Amino acid sequence: MFNWFKKDKGNIIEDKVQNQGYLDKLRIGLSKTRKEMSNKLEDIFTGYKGIEDELFEDLEDILVSTDAGVGPSVKIIERLKVRVREEKATESQQVRNLLKDEIKKLMVESVQENDLHLEPHPSVLLVVGVNGVGKTTTIGKLAYGFKQSGKKVLIAAGDTFRAAAIEQLEEWSKRAGVDIVAHTEGSDPAAVIFDGIQAAKARKSDILICDTAGRLHNKSNLMNELGKIFRIIEREYPEATKEILLVLDATTGQNAINQAKVFKEVAQITGVALTKLDGTAKGGVAIALQTELALPIKLIGVGESIEDLQPFSVDSFVEAMFE
Repeated sequence: MFNWFKKDKGNIIEDKVQNQGYLDKLRIGLSKTRKEMSNKLEDIFTGYKGIEDELFEDLEDILVSTDAGVGPSVKIIERLKVRVREEKATESQQVRNLLKDEIKKLMVESVQENDLHLEPHPSVLLVVGVNGVGKTTTIGKLAYGFKQSGKKVLIAAGDTFRAAAIEQLEEWSKRAGVDIVAHTEGSDPAAVIFDGIQAAKARKSDILICDTAGRLHNKSNLMNELGKIFRIIEREYPEATKEILLVLDATTGQNAINQAKVFKEVAQITGVALTKLDGTAKGGVAIALQTELALPIKLIGVGESIEDLQPFSVDSFVEAMFE
């Protein structure tokens, strides 16, 4: 199991030395995106005898085709042109390496960091996102990972509107071996979070993971529901370290970007969990999220296994896309 917590830094970070399996899973998980890019890149670089303006236009089109976003793609290619001139690159492999480097640089520059901060304890991880993006599964995998790292975890089943959401979370809590606080379907989500906080205090839990309703039919309703939950957390658990994690489905491409924009308006999102990367050729959406919206990607899902939710590393991600 991946070592979620590294004691010397107190953050959830990637340990490349001890977790070569993570890199292998990432390569496999991004195989569709890599195939989409590699085939087109190969065609481009073999089709041009030198470094021409049309080459850069084609490279921009490839980035856009992976849902990296028009704005970020234009910026990356403009920076690439400067690097090619500065370094007097003439070979296609040089351009390829410079392209990778500029993507990494822009992603790193766009956010402060990609670590998930849940220490010092106690901590609250509030999970938001629309129905169908893998929110419940993400919570279950998080609970399992934290438990395996020796943390005392409690889940609050705050999505009381979706049919079977509570039952699914209860099943995940059993698989992960953690406790859960739940009410009946249709209950007030804020009341569930309130009870979850009281239970977390009484049981001296390290991490309280709070599920929330994922309804985007009315932005004002979403804002009101989340606002009520935020106020309760601030009032009842002011000492807790807090993260607000937005779960997005990578297979939805630009729709995920649109969801992120809405949630960014109604909540102070601290990070993104990008799920189902293994099921799409649109893995470039990670570039758009981080560079266009300045939302740090903190976790990625690259498979269906309970251990396939992994911390995000810009360097490893970009290398896996191009490899």
